[in-house]
Amino acid sequence: MTTGTIDTKRRALGKGLDSLLPRTHSGPAPAAESEGGRPREIPIDLIDRNPFQTRGRMNPDELAELATSITANGVVQPVLVRPQANGRFQLIAGERRWKASELAGKKTIPAILRQVSDEQAMEITIVENLQRADLNPMEQARAFERLSREFHMTQEQMAQRTGKDRTTVANFLRLLKLPISVQDRVESGELTFGHARALLAFDHPEEIEKAAKRAVALSLSVRQTENYVQGLIHPERKSKKESAPESPIDPNVRDAEERLQRALGMKVTIEDRNGRGRVIIEYAKLEDFDALMDKMGVSDHG
Repeated sequence: MTTGTIDTKRRALGKGLDSLLPRTHSGPAPAAESEGGRPREIPIDLIDRNPFQTRGRMNPDELAELATSITANGVVQPVLVRPQANGRFQLIAGERRWKASELAGKKTIPAILRQVSDEQAMEITIVENLQRADLNPMEQARAFERLSREFHMTQEQMAQRTGKDRTTVANFLRLLKLPISVQDRVESGELTFGHARALLAFDHPEEIEKAAKRAVALSLSVRQTENYVQGLIHPERKSKKESAPESPIDPNVRDAEERLQRALGMKVTIEDRNGRGRVIIEYAKLEDFDALMDKMGVSDHG
């Protein structure tokens, strides 16, 4: 991926969140606003958790790692809060930094104040979380669903606000069609985004649940799960090669494969042989191919 592509992505993410941060309001301006939005130190115990938070769980190890970094270097990026009538503040964005600062024993945290409505606070929270990489697939799917349900956004609008492509948004929303028991497995990390996409090839919840249990019980890779699912749907296509045991996949290769699938919203296969190999990206229709070209910065549009 080129530097220009990365810069374009960053601009898209920044634009998505900045477009939700109103700079003017009808009420009296807080001190930080009158100072041009510069951060101010606010006591951590005066900040209340965001009731619109999308993230359901936090990795304790990652939180501890962030707390260690904050102890050594401080909070690099201020949190975003809105003032409350009782003199307290409500968090809008930056829950991990807030929690980690508390864990690090900090008494105050740098914060930027914004006067926003409940609806604006909710939208900012959802979009800000979707622009980060630490939400699990189900949290991302539910966040997109909330933007659709509560703000009546189209998939294209959600893609523009979060800096993702429309195909990725659509693929995350499809996860909500999984049975609740399978959604729980995806949320806990037993199944990945790639596993979930493979299971969605089935038409009936019972088939999905049965295949999900098998994938977890046998620790099947995404590719093995896809072969298993397609073998059940199209038994006539099953060959000896498909039914033969697959050689173990290096965990690092599998992790890279799954991260690419989440980022692109498409099936990705990495064939690695001692550090050499190829990356195969599969697309279902021409629009997916065009979206991939745009993401890689090689589109000839415009």
